[in-house]
Formats: sequence, structure tokens, C-alpha cells
Amino acid sequence: MNHAAHAFWLDSPGRGEIREVPLSAPGEDEVLVRSLYSGVSRGTETLVFRGQVPESQHAAMRAPFQEGDFPGPVKYGYLNVGVVEEGPRTLVGRTVFCLYPHQTRYVVPASAVTPVPDTVPARRAVLAGTVETAVNALWDAAPLIGDRIAVVGGGMVGSSVAALLARFPGVRVQLVDADPARAKTAEALGVGFALPADALGGCDLVVHASATEQGLARSLELLSAEGTVIELSWYGDRKVSLPLGEDFHSRRLVIRSSQVGTVSPARPGRSYADRLALALDLLADPALDALITGESQFAELPALMPRLASGEVPALCHLVRYGETAAV
Repeated sequence: MNHAAHAFWLDSPGRGEIREVPLSAPGEDEVLVRSLYSGVSRGTETLVFRGQVPESQHAAMRAPFQEGDFPGPVKYGYLNVGVVEEGPRTLVGRTVFCLYPHQTRYVVPASAVTPVPDTVPARRAVLAGTVETAVNALWDAAPLIGDRIAVVGGGMVGSSVAALLARFPGVRVQLVDADPARAKTAEALGVGFALPADALGGCDLVVHASATEQGLARSLELLSAEGTVIELSWYGDRKVSLPLGEDFHSRRLVIRSSQVGTVSPARPGRSYADRLALALDLLADPALDALITGESQFAELPALMPRLASGEVPALCHLVRYGETAAV
């Protein structure tokens, strides 16, 4: 038996469309998932939408179930929550998270889906991929009790990091962003907020996620001697200048990259599945609802994505709903 499905495709940079796609019945050890929600990760997905993935990074930037190639046509995305309609008995009827693009129904190996805990609403579970990035960053950063920490960049990833740091005992955490509106997000997450010029210095650790060279330069300024910047930003094909003169060497500062594509070497016994399961468990905290800042129907994606990419629609994670009107 064949199933009908509809998927969002980037036809060419700046132009998306919804396509009907064939879908075969699931085989042994596969599942058929009906999407409930997906999330638009504004930072990465808008770079893809604008065609700004460097050719050297085409392979590294592939999503697990991507079809097509950069710059397009390409089907891209990785924050999907749905219900298993067919598959192994232990999964049928379960709400699951999958690193799948925006599509109404899809078939994947059963091993590619992770059950969503009963304590986590399906709509909040779309944040799992981003919270997983934050988990990996904090494994790399290894914050200590009493650390003075700034998170520079209050987007989806930076806010997720700040939300997890709010649970650490005895730390001073400040979310730093040029947009004063991010103060409400920080308040909801239980952390302090400051504009870049007003941020507290003397930090042992700064997590940078603004994807701007100004943000990275300010991150270095906020460090105490021998402090570390964990760099989470991805700049696409843009070149970045850094102030590595003056006191960068005398203060023995460190810039360290962190990227979700590899499990942190600081946790050698953990797998990708372990990390994702932990992220889903952490999403039981309702404070993380503050990261979902918009909502649309699946059919609206072709018109919505240019507005997200241009910043006309401000968003952290934009939620995509699926339902009777989705396959239009």
C-alpha cells in the first residue's frame, strides 16, 4: 500500500514550495510517522534558504534525511515530532521525535525515532534538536560550581544554553543580546539579561551564539584571564575578523569550537541516542516554552520562510503545525 505525503522543498535560494512526494509502506524495522509539529531552526535553516552554505561544507551540513543538494533543490530540516501510525508494536501510537525535514508523513528506520516522554508536550518536543546542541556545548564547556558565565546571543541555541545553565548551582548566568526584547526570554528562563555594552565582565566562561564578529569580539572582552569562549555560531560563507592582538595572548584566552555533529569527546561513553534522550528529558521544564515564538500551518511555509530569512518575522523557534489543512 502506498501513502501520499507533502514536503517543503527549497526549489532555489529564496524560493520554497510544497511538493507531493510518493511514500511506500514501511518495511520490517521501519515506521510510518504522521507529523504533528516541526520546528524551523531560524539560524541554520535561513542560511540554507538564502543559499549561503559554503561548497566546502555541503557534506558536513547534510541533515540526516535530507534529499537533494545545496544550494537547491533541497529538502532540509531536522526538528520533527509525530505519531507512529505503522511499525513495531512497541512504537505504534507513540509520539516520537525525529531529525526529519518538514513533511506531512514519512517512513524511516525505527531506530531513527526517539519516543517523547509523557512529561513533555509534543509541541515543546520540537526543541529537542536544539537542546541537544546545548547539551553538547555544555559537555564541551564543563562549567563549574560558582562560575561567572555569559551567553552572548539570545537566539534559539544561545537561549537553550542559558536555560540549561540556569539549573547549575551557584553560577552567575547572564544572557547578552543586542535586542532588548530578549530580556523577556531571559526572565522566562530564569537568567539575567544585559545589552552588550552593559554585560558583566570577569567571566570564567562565555558561550558565543550570536553568529556575528561583534558578538565574538565582545565575548573575548568579557573573559577573565585564562577564560574560555565556546564558539557555537556557524557563519556560513561569511569571513570573520577577530581581535587577537592587544591582550589576547597575555591573558591566555581560549576560543574553542563546539558543534552538534560530533558527541563531545568529554563524554566518550555517550552515544548520539543518549544525548538526544537526555535533551528530551530536559524538555519537561515548561520554562522552555519561551523558545517557541511563532506558529503557522505547514501550507504557509513557502510564504513564511522568506519572511523568517529576512528577519521580518522575528523568531527563536517557529512552530509548524500539521493537520487536515496541511497537505494543501
